[in-house]
Amino acid sequence: MEEQVSHFVARGQLQPLPPPSSETGFAGRVRKHLFATPFDAVLTILFALAIAYFGSAIFQWAVTDAVFTGADRTACLATEGRPVGACWAFISAKFSQFLYGTYPLDERWRVDLVFWLLVALMVPIAIPRAPFKRLNAALLFLVFPLVTLVLLTGGRFALSGSGIGVVFALAAAATLFLGSGRSSTVMRSPAMKAAVWLALAGFVLSFASFYVSSGRQTFLTFRFEMLSLIGFAAAVLAIVLAVVATVRSAEEGAGLVSLLVPTIVAIAFVLILTTNFWLEHVPTNLWGGLLITLVVALTGIAASLPLGILLALGRQSHMPAVRLLSVVFIEFWRGVPLITVLFMANFMLPLLLPSGVSFNQLLRVLVGVSLFAAAYMAEVIRGGLQAIPKGQYEGADAMALTYWQKMRMIILPQALTLVIPGIVNTFIGLFKDTSLVYIIGLADLLGTIRRGFGDPIWITPSTPATGLVFGAFAFWLFCFGMSRYSVFIERRLSRGHKR
Repeated sequence: MEEQVSHFVARGQLQPLPPPSSETGFAGRVRKHLFATPFDAVLTILFALAIAYFGSAIFQWAVTDAVFTGADRTACLATEGRPVGACWAFISAKFSQFLYGTYPLDERWRVDLVFWLLVALMVPIAIPRAPFKRLNAALLFLVFPLVTLVLLTGGRFALSGSGIGVVFALAAAATLFLGSGRSSTVMRSPAMKAAVWLALAGFVLSFASFYVSSGRQTFLTFRFEMLSLIGFAAAVLAIVLAVVATVRSAEEGAGLVSLLVPTIVAIAFVLILTTNFWLEHVPTNLWGGLLITLVVALTGIAASLPLGILLALGRQSHMPAVRLLSVVFIEFWRGVPLITVLFMANFMLPLLLPSGVSFNQLLRVLVGVSLFAAAYMAEVIRGGLQAIPKGQYEGADAMALTYWQKMRMIILPQALTLVIPGIVNTFIGLFKDTSLVYIIGLADLLGTIRRGFGDPIWITPSTPATGLVFGAFAFWLFCFGMSRYSVFIERRLSRGHKR
């Protein structure tokens, strides 16, 4: 007897069945992630009990038994039958000091203005679709530092002719760099070659005038040494020759305005620092609290990234002298602890300066921190450069791009994208390391909090713990913000994430 078998053939695409109800919703996620196996269930219960135990103790200390108001230490002293937890009244009374240090009360509006300007300029930069990115970046990285320096100190610096010569020599070097990226043939121009030597001579002569005394001349209301005046003239001539040579040989448009940006910045730097804005002078030894922390951290972050890129490129250079100098610099600064760098910057840097030239303590710290962070940043970026396939370099060479065009348009964008976690990790470490400046006498946020422990009005058993918890939360807030923003940027650039 033949068995009859009926066949079913679907005539259309069947819709997928929904997942079981036990795998969806809140209950499904809890079961999958917390109670998937008996061992996971035991761990979940143990951790839940631990969190409940410690969380209740912390809540009782920070909220239930805490003191939120009070005029002095008596409000935070335990009495019979009344335990005292956190002394938030101490934080409230010292909060302005934690922000400004001993900055004069009548001038603290200048610090507030700097904070608001920083927020107003950083928010559009952080938002990917915000318009006018280039203008905003120019204001943030070129104009804002000068405005901040004048607002916080009062301005009216005595800038010597030697310093002006060095500034314009650096502007000439930046103009040469921009010009070399515009054309693959501009460096062969006689005018460009002359500009290179003039810029080098301008820097050497201006720097030598710090140490070698020569006849003094007054030019444009500034006092120049003869060597610095010659160096200044050589730097200006180098800028002119570089601009002319680039405009003549550039393949795409003249781009005259962008070539003049370094010169405009140099002129603005000199004018802003030497102009009298009728602001009261506030020495840096009166700064403190969050102001010092942000100044040191932001300066180190802003300076270490470009320096780290140059050092990473130098370490991979085919020129032996450049590679050797880069390796020596990186290995030296990575081989010493930051506290040693701070002591060296504070005590040994003045010994290397010419007579009559001195940096205040905060500026020495900024120099030391920036160089220290740049060495670590260089190794992070070098890892990104090594991760780029060789075909990217060969393809850029096949397009007849100059070295800087290749790095700016092809290699560095990919390398920096790959090492975003490492870059932000270095920034976070630098931000936390700013607390070490307290050892050499600068009262950063943590240092100002620790100084408050010695105030007789607020000496209580709970004051130190409260102050340190507040400081830890402040540092965590900034570091967590940087971490989450780096995750957002990394996901937006689609590196290491599946969509």
